[in-house]
Amino acid sequence: MKIKVSCLQMDIAFGDPVRNYQSAEKLIEKAMEKHPDILVLPELWTTGYDLTRLDEIADQHAMQTITFLQAAAKKHKVHFVGGSVANRGEKGVSNTLLIITKEGEVIHQYDKLHLFKLMDEHLFLEAGSKKGLFQVEDHLFAGVICYDIRFPEWIRAHTSEGAVALFVVAEWPAARLQHWRTLLIARAIENQCYVIACNRSGSDPNNQFAGHSLIIDPWGEIIAEAGEQEDILSAEINLELVKEIRKQIPIFEDRKPNSYY
Repeated sequence: MKIKVSCLQMDIAFGDPVRNYQSAEKLIEKAMEKHPDILVLPELWTTGYDLTRLDEIADQHAMQTITFLQAAAKKHKVHFVGGSVANRGEKGVSNTLLIITKEGEVIHQYDKLHLFKLMDEHLFLEAGSKKGLFQVEDHLFAGVICYDIRFPEWIRAHTSEGAVALFVVAEWPAARLQHWRTLLIARAIENQCYVIACNRSGSDPNNQFAGHSLIIDPWGEIIAEAGEQEDILSAEINLELVKEIRKQIPIFEDRKPNSYY
């Protein structure tokens, strides 16, 4: 089965949800000119890394963002890997990835497992514990957030259950652009899956971000790559290729997990 995916590589306004909803709405309208089946937004796209003000600007139970994405999904008949949002719940604020179908149904929420201490996430956010597996139109996918890609065992925990594509939402810094590209290509090759990675562009008071959203096939070949600036990255992926490659080189059958730990 072939599906079209588009990544909205936003330049996120620091600590300004109103402006970011407006920007996302415009990018969604523009992206739909290519008729994608799935739209992907970056990490913390409503607030950016304005972590010290989360008590003020975090989205209560992610409801404002969910309502926004549900309306867009139903209007455009498109599925959303809705980036992540600073989601304020009873136990604190989580960095939450939202999956919403074209009918407007919230089918999964994944809270970022690995918090990035270099950007003080552990001081302001609560870590998740559950996997990012979700199913859209009979296909099993996985969604993870930024720093998660440095933990291959976490990605394998998803693909070993059958996920055929990995969606990554991120605010990855420009200083480590080579790590971003190398890690994503490695995750595609070692898991024999598509990788659809949506990074942000632009800067905040403390960081310059890399952009370079990527769509990578199960051989590790880059199908499409954005530059540094705000952009919409689109490509068609063929999920049948995952089955062919996994049959050709059966790494999942040849694993010896009892010997690894």
